[in-house]
Amino acid sequence: MASSGLALLSPYETLVLLGLAVFALLLYLRSSRRPSRNLPPGPPPLPLIGNLHLINIKRQDKSFMKLSEKYGPVFTVHLGFQKAVVLTGYKAVKEALLSNADEFVDRPPVPIFYRIQHGNGVFFSSGELWRTTRRFTMSSLRDLGMGKKPLEGRILEELRYLLELVKSFKGEPFKLRSFNTAPTNITFTMLFGDRFDYADPTFVTLLRLIDEVMILLGSPYLHLFNFYPFLGFFLKPHKLILEKVEEVCVILRKHIEASKETINANNLRSYTDALLFRQQEEMNKATSVFDDANILASVLDLVMAGTETTATTLQWAVLLLMKHPEIQRKVQEEIKTVLGSGRLPTFDDKKRLPYSNAVIHEVLRFITLLPHIPRRTAVDTHFGGYFIPKGTMVIPLLTSVLLDKTQWETPDQFNPNHFLDADGNFVKREAFLPFSTGRRNCLGESLAKMELFLFFVGLFQRFSFRPPPGFTESDLDTVAVPGFTMRPRAQTTCAVPYE
Repeated sequence: MASSGLALLSPYETLVLLGLAVFALLLYLRSSRRPSRNLPPGPPPLPLIGNLHLINIKRQDKSFMKLSEKYGPVFTVHLGFQKAVVLTGYKAVKEALLSNADEFVDRPPVPIFYRIQHGNGVFFSSGELWRTTRRFTMSSLRDLGMGKKPLEGRILEELRYLLELVKSFKGEPFKLRSFNTAPTNITFTMLFGDRFDYADPTFVTLLRLIDEVMILLGSPYLHLFNFYPFLGFFLKPHKLILEKVEEVCVILRKHIEASKETINANNLRSYTDALLFRQQEEMNKATSVFDDANILASVLDLVMAGTETTATTLQWAVLLLMKHPEIQRKVQEEIKTVLGSGRLPTFDDKKRLPYSNAVIHEVLRFITLLPHIPRRTAVDTHFGGYFIPKGTMVIPLLTSVLLDKTQWETPDQFNPNHFLDADGNFVKREAFLPFSTGRRNCLGESLAKMELFLFFVGLFQRFSFRPPPGFTESDLDTVAVPGFTMRPRAQTTCAVPYE
């Protein structure tokens, strides 16, 4: 029983659990008598579980899309005791996050992330702390060259290390997860000014811990904890997550302390340097958001989310092009025609590689990497003819945008033509929102796009990726495994030099 995430209960624990259940039922009965004041429609909730019986916990996004067929693009669900308003389809999500950005700007206190960050950081904070931290983070990353030529040079340097790593396998099978090394190093370069050697024990440990945390965040029992945090005493995954995150924080604290010793106000080399310098500037202020807790939380946010998203997308790109060798050949032919085999790509080459650019965009669309991250209404809000009270959880479903049948010709197929016109020119699509949009869009979007383009083109310029011996394209599994992101299943690839 313990291996499933639940502990065997003693008589005392059983009594406590029953007491909590009775308390929860009373809370439910009390909340169910409150007037809804014209909330969006939705399925009637059952006692205690709300609408959880209608939802696949592992793929909540797919369940929400199914419910939207009956209840429309804006509807209410009950996740245990908590009401949530779900927004589906490009029109509803765009209207909420762009036209009504200020109303839908806050984050709800998701129990697992609140336990980790305690309301700090740049991703899961709200109010003035979030606004100040995000503004500072965006400004600092721009100063460090995010999306600009100096950072492009660092990415190309890292690409060379990645190419050497792939070459070292000499055509033998290796794990897709090996591609995580390069994006993780770019993140660490931004955070601390230096990269890791791929064999560095600290780096290997960090990669392992990030991987384990991301997998645990997809556990059904972790979702159960988020729905019923008072049951946390009896559940295991959130405890494991907290333990592993603390191991990551031990590494980060060491690097933060090292930065304190070497910080130079005239030469801020990293995001951590910038945070610590601002902390020194505001040392005598009565209140400041740049305390030790928020500095650690902000760095942790960028380590976990910044590495996972780009690294996982790169894995998907290799897997999907192995699955579709005809697309891989077209990518390689275009790269060879434009770049040859001599020089590495630059970000400016994107304009001359429309097919490769379309494939990268289609990877991001097709995999629906982050199905949704919840918002919370900052004020009482009228939306779509309904009333949504302040403090209501809102779920803008990005999966439903990236798979919207009104926006994409073949939404359920991997089809790079979604981003090409009849003449083969790259075309932007308004419904391409893998990084979300509005006030809470991904602050590392420009960095992620540059990394993905340079790593993708550089890899397929030098190598062809094939299934391991004994496997064919049809054997490759492209069904996503839910974690914090939608990850590919653990698989291997073989890289042979492309001639």
